[in-house]
Amino acid sequence: MAVDPSSGRQEPLAMQFLQGLGVSEGIAIGRAVCLETRLEEVYRFPLPPEEIEEELERFRRAIGQARSDVESLGERVGLELGDDLAGIFEAHSMLLGDQHLLDRIEGRIRDEAVNAEWAVWETANELRERFASLQSERFRDRGEDLQDVGRHLIRALQGVSHHELSEIAGDVVVIADDLTPSDAVRLGRQGVVGFAIEAGGRTSHTAIIAHSLNIPLVTGLPGITRLAAYDDLVVVDGTSGKVVLHPTDHVIKEHLQKQQFAQALEEELAATRDLPAVTRDGLSVDLAANIDLSEEIEDAVRYGATGIGLYRSEFLYIERSPAMPSEEEHYALYRQLLEAMAPHPVVIRTYDLGGRKLAREVMETHEDNPVLGLRGIRLTLARPQVFRTQLRALFRAGYHGDLWVLLPMVGTLDEVRQFRLFADSVRDELEGEGITFAATYKLGVMIEVPSAALIADHLAGEVDFFSIGTNDLIQYALAVDRNNEHVTHLYQPLHPAILRMVDFVVTQAAKAGIPVSVCGEMAADPLAAMVLLGLGVERLSMSPRRVPAIKARIRSLAIEELRKDARRCLDLGSAAEVVEYLASRRVGAGR
Repeated sequence: MAVDPSSGRQEPLAMQFLQGLGVSEGIAIGRAVCLETRLEEVYRFPLPPEEIEEELERFRRAIGQARSDVESLGERVGLELGDDLAGIFEAHSMLLGDQHLLDRIEGRIRDEAVNAEWAVWETANELRERFASLQSERFRDRGEDLQDVGRHLIRALQGVSHHELSEIAGDVVVIADDLTPSDAVRLGRQGVVGFAIEAGGRTSHTAIIAHSLNIPLVTGLPGITRLAAYDDLVVVDGTSGKVVLHPTDHVIKEHLQKQQFAQALEEELAATRDLPAVTRDGLSVDLAANIDLSEEIEDAVRYGATGIGLYRSEFLYIERSPAMPSEEEHYALYRQLLEAMAPHPVVIRTYDLGGRKLAREVMETHEDNPVLGLRGIRLTLARPQVFRTQLRALFRAGYHGDLWVLLPMVGTLDEVRQFRLFADSVRDELEGEGITFAATYKLGVMIEVPSAALIADHLAGEVDFFSIGTNDLIQYALAVDRNNEHVTHLYQPLHPAILRMVDFVVTQAAKAGIPVSVCGEMAADPLAAMVLLGLGVERLSMSPRRVPAIKARIRSLAIEELRKDARRCLDLGSAAEVVEYLASRRVGAGR
């Protein structure tokens, strides 16, 4: 509300329409909570004077808890990864005893009358920026250590009477400059109904999490954190990419009607779960589910998925960061997946960590360009002590179902061969310990690096299946950062170069007699999915909720027509020409 200076009365704030990129469908209506940082979900809560001393005591208790947590983590890292890495946590423990740092935080709590989480994060950021301005690399590293210590303190505070989103009445829409995948998981599980963020793209891991939790998300909204204020009423339309600040009653009613219509359509499609995914002329297509969180297992069954086409195991790490999941935590989840989906296959991708998804403590190094650095299969082979735990759990769980193991970011034949030797040593280890494990498993590679696509004929002789990860394949082949809003228009799934690579991979897989699936976002897009089928892909994997709609579309079309359309697309020169041609043929809309 705004105040009219002449009358002193509160006037409604003017409605604002913002256009962004809708990356997770649905309508959300709620009150805004602005997230001020890219790294932690830290909110600023003003405190009444009588609560300040209690807040200081809560902070002091958290210091002890954080030191205990850091020391325990250091011991575990020392056992699993060696003393050098454990030394990082010894430094963190010492900083947690630095009275100068602690006094600065307490001073901020008193002087600004704010919650301890905010005081910790602001103080850590302030000191980190000061250290970053110094020339010495040692001081810059100390600044990063301070930020890590801030995270430990905040996590400890969250376990000691933490200020939760549940303290805010009604539905909450989080407005932020950016969200990490772990932010999205934690906030989504606290009952947030929508996200509106400045950064991010359609295929970011945060977008994937929002899909998984069925939370509407709009990205590409520069400046929204300055336009919105705490408790503002907000509408987020993740389908159209529209965000409305201070909506009128009429606009709210319109969007409530959209919500009801979408829910009715979803229920109608869900009722078709048992119908086969077969084209009019008899081609049967496997539609599997991509999942990240255990909550989605039920959705995969409910919406009629024929197995799990991709479980992104790094999200188990993201949920527990910075600690690495134990072997038993891996095993319990993998067994749950395999038993729930039996007799259908379950494809579990080994950690696709690295890039921007792995804590510095485990990387052991700083990378200027992490997306092209030590990640995926490269990290698996470089840090076998980290991944041995995961493989032991995978092979143990494989005893309970049809296990398919998928390797991310493969670019060379040597990587596959080295992994097989590594996997064989793990299986020998389990056998030597008398532990029951899967007698057999299928090994596949992600085709997401252009080099892998171009040597698909050679890779096909080394593995049991291919899974085309179109999200990264598009990014690397077109040299487009999929999360950079400035080049979003250049991220083109239907670019002829992408279609030609898919065609080559499918052809080589067919010659070798191995199955090939697509597990990127193209599989869930009605237009792109029909082109993929025309190119010979017969296995698609997508968010569970997308399965009924794609299944219905498949039943309305003939594969022979799709094959003709796909061959024509391969001869076109641009994504725009492909889209124009498909629109003229009404591909993806039925005929």
